[in-house]
Formats: sequence, C-alpha cells, structure tokens
Amino acid sequence: MGFARACSVALVGVEGVVVEVQADLEPGVAAFALVGLPDKSLIESRDRVRAAVVNSGADWPQKKLTVGLSPASVPKSGSGFDLAVASAVLGAAERIDPAAIADVVMIGELGLDGRVRPVRGVLPAVLAAAEAGYRQVVVPEQTAGEAALVPGISVLGVRSLRQLIAVLCDEPVPDEPALDEGRPDTMSAGLLVPGAGIGTGLARGTAPGEEHRPDLADVAGQERPRKALEVAAAGGHHLLLSGPPGAGKTILAERVPAILPPLTGPESLEVTAVHSVAGILPPGEPLVSRPPYCAPHHSATMQSLIGGGNGLPRPGAVSLAHRGVLFLDEAQEFSVRALDALRQPLESGHVVVARAAGVVRLPARFLMVLAANPCPCGRHSLTGAGCECPPSSVRRYQARLSGPLLDRVDLRVTVDPVRREDLMGRGGRGESTAVVAARVREARARAAARLAGTPWTTNSEVPGHELRTRLLAAPGALLAAERDMERGMLTARGLDRVLRVAWTVADLRGAERPDARDVAVALELRTGVQRGVPTETGAS
Repeated sequence: MGFARACSVALVGVEGVVVEVQADLEPGVAAFALVGLPDKSLIESRDRVRAAVVNSGADWPQKKLTVGLSPASVPKSGSGFDLAVASAVLGAAERIDPAAIADVVMIGELGLDGRVRPVRGVLPAVLAAAEAGYRQVVVPEQTAGEAALVPGISVLGVRSLRQLIAVLCDEPVPDEPALDEGRPDTMSAGLLVPGAGIGTGLARGTAPGEEHRPDLADVAGQERPRKALEVAAAGGHHLLLSGPPGAGKTILAERVPAILPPLTGPESLEVTAVHSVAGILPPGEPLVSRPPYCAPHHSATMQSLIGGGNGLPRPGAVSLAHRGVLFLDEAQEFSVRALDALRQPLESGHVVVARAAGVVRLPARFLMVLAANPCPCGRHSLTGAGCECPPSSVRRYQARLSGPLLDRVDLRVTVDPVRREDLMGRGGRGESTAVVAARVREARARAAARLAGTPWTTNSEVPGHELRTRLLAAPGALLAAERDMERGMLTARGLDRVLRVAWTVADLRGAERPDARDVAVALELRTGVQRGVPTETGAS
C-alpha cells in the first residue's frame, strides 16, 4: 500500500482554502476514484492526469487508486488541482519522495502532453497558502510573476510535469521548448474569460505612462463639475452628474481614474487578486498598479453588478471596480433592483452574496459616478428646448434613483450645456489632468497623515462618530448644516457625509480643519442650493 499527499487551494470568491490532496494505492482492480466534493471539471482531471503522467515518461500505477480532497465539506472547482493530484499519485507510486511534496502547495492545470497550463486566481491562492503557513508553491511558469508578489513565499515556475518530477527527484531538468515567436499563445487561454472586461475598461488595463489617456484639459468649460470631480477623487466621495444629453457627463466621468493616485502596495494586491479570479488580469501584467475603471451597460443585471452566477458567486462589477471607479451611465435606465442593491456596498465597502452553494464575501470599496438625464427626452432642464415629457413622466423617471441611494451620494452636480465660446476654444483650456492629480495626491497625503494609526485612509471611510467626537471642525462651522438638518434637507447620514466632504475641501486648500466656508461648499455640492461661496478648492 502506498500513500502520499500534496496541497492545493480551493477558491471561494476571492478567498482561498488550503486543500490537502491525498492519494492512496491499494491492491485490487485498477481504478481511479476522486472524492471530496469535486465539480465536473475536477472530475475530468482523472483522464487529464493519467495521460499527462504517461506522456511524461512515468508509469501509471495499475492498482486501486483513491484521491481524496480534504476538507471534504468545501466545494472544489476548476482544473487547478491537476498538478497536486499528479504529484500525490506519483508520490504514492514511489516515483517521487512523498516527503518532498508533503508541504508544497501546487497550482496548475495539466495538458494531455504533460505541459502545465496556467489557471486563474493564482494570487489569491498563494495569499491563502501564505496565511496558512506554507512557504513553497509550484505554479505554471506564466503565472510565476503573479505568485512572486506574495512576500515570504518561494515560487517555482514549471513548464511541464517532467520538469517538476526532475526537480523533486534531484535529476537533470529537461529543457522544455518555449513558444515559437509569432505563433499563437494557446497556453494563456485559461487566464482570461472570453469577453470579460470588454467595453468596461478592464480587459486591458491602461498601463502607467500610456500616452492616450483622457485629459481634463480636453473638457470644454464645466468649471463647477470639474471641481466636483477633484473633490470626489481627493476624498473618495460618490458623485452624481445630472444634465441634458451632450453636456459632457460621460467625458467627465471617464477622466476620474486618471486623477486618482496610484494604488498602494496592499491595494494593488487586493485589486490584482479580484481581477485574477475574474479572469481579466492581462498576461504579462501580474500587478495592477492603477485604479480600475468599470462602466457596465445599463442592461446589466443585479447579479452582474453585485456578483453571482452558477454555484459559488463570482465577482461582479462592484468588485471589479474595487479601489477604482464604477461609472453608471444613463443611471435611470438600470433596473431599480440593480440600483438599490448598491446601497450596502456603498456603505460597507464589501458585498456578502449568499447562495445555496455557500456564502462569499467580496471586496467592493469603489468611487461611484452616476450620470443621469433630467427626463426621458433629456431636455427638461433647458429653457425653450421643447421638452414634451408630462410632469408625471418626469417624476417617475427621476424617482428611479431612490432616496436611500441618493442619500449615499455625497456630491450632486448639474452639468449645464457647454457654451459656444468654451466649445470653440475661446474660453481658454482648463487645467490638465497632471495639475489636478497633483492636488489630489497632496490632499490624500494630508488625510492619510491625519488618519495614521486608524483603519481608514480617505475621508469617505471615516465613521460619523469619529467626525463628531475626535475630528472636530472649527467652532461654529456646522451651524448651516444643523439648520438644514432641522428643516429636513439633511438626514443624519447626510450630515456625516457633508462633514466628510468638508474635510476633503479643507485638505485641498491646505487647511488644518474645515471652517464655515468649507462646510458651505460641501452643502452646496450636496444639495445644489447656492450658498454664496466660491467652489474653488485649491490652496488658499
């Protein structure tokens, strides 16, 4: 009787569970049983592993073979267990030393010819292995760079099962030929889900330094919305842009990611883990360093926004936009159920999706930008534009953005039609993305220094209790906000959000704490009621 074990990782959402792959050989009729809640693709690994072992020059054991995946109560899916199953079988057959693979985590799919093919979710899998105390992982060569992002882990990238057997047996490592230049790369097909991210800005992330990024200087006029974009980026505040068609709402929203600061190290790992599981991490770019931008079509379902799918839920648009921007163009055209499902992630920064197969917690801390028309024809707010929508139709259309959802939006700005002199270039060009991004970085640095030692990094994350007890505004600064609350213009949540925006406005002008003018700017950006103060946010 022979026994050996190796380790792999089962992904549940973007979190991993280390699975012990046990192989047991007993005398009897040759058979191969795979137990431990495997799915269809994992059950098929029996044929893949047998062919890969034989084509790698090793003998397949002609005995009763049982492979168990422990813990047996956790559902396992995907082809990433192939490498661990093959190694455990070879260890039980004494082709390799069982002790050499007992504490090694192996992730990878096997081709019938013995080549090791990459799979999605390598980064979160290696993170789970590191948290469980493992220090050695074996992954396909194409994803070795992704696995190496995890500190304290020794990564071995292999091209074939033959190479892995040689390394474990201390034999000369065979030289596997690399892909010929100019030939299609079929090995990377398992890393990308067909169609994932196309049209959302996620399929091929904009690389740092790429020349064709949208610039704020290209936006004609729109000084007030531009300032609202700067405040939103500096504090991570949600933004609603409302106005007639053609006013520039979409081009403004598309320029928000460029003024956001680059992701920090921990943030990059979080985003890369989500994109790796979703299958939208481009090959050759193992680390996402820029904030993602996701713009789903208004026909998107609630499951595609929040997360879902058959079996265990997969990340939705809110998770793909984690630490970046979620842009909902034509917001009223989204289903009411899909829009209202955004309420919880807007507050908590994560999504808990419950299905019969299990419960998954997905990260979802994003900056939401909504673009909305005032009525079905879009001309309701224009003087003499000939809007023919009846008042009841206008009310129903605007009510598709529910009160509880709008209460979570910090900034609500009207985008007026562009003036002729601005459009023809006679009004002068506005500030470029580089200038605005520099101010945003400085404001974020002030907020980070103030919030050092706390779980929060931006003003939008600070709880209201902290703003009212520890991070106090200047004396008398909140009088106008308190009056609005007494009149019913602000809820308790709305007051907290006004305070957060006021802190961001103060950070942008370099002040120690917000005063009455900063609070007035925050109230004007939230309610749209003119307060008689300029909305300039630069340093004073």
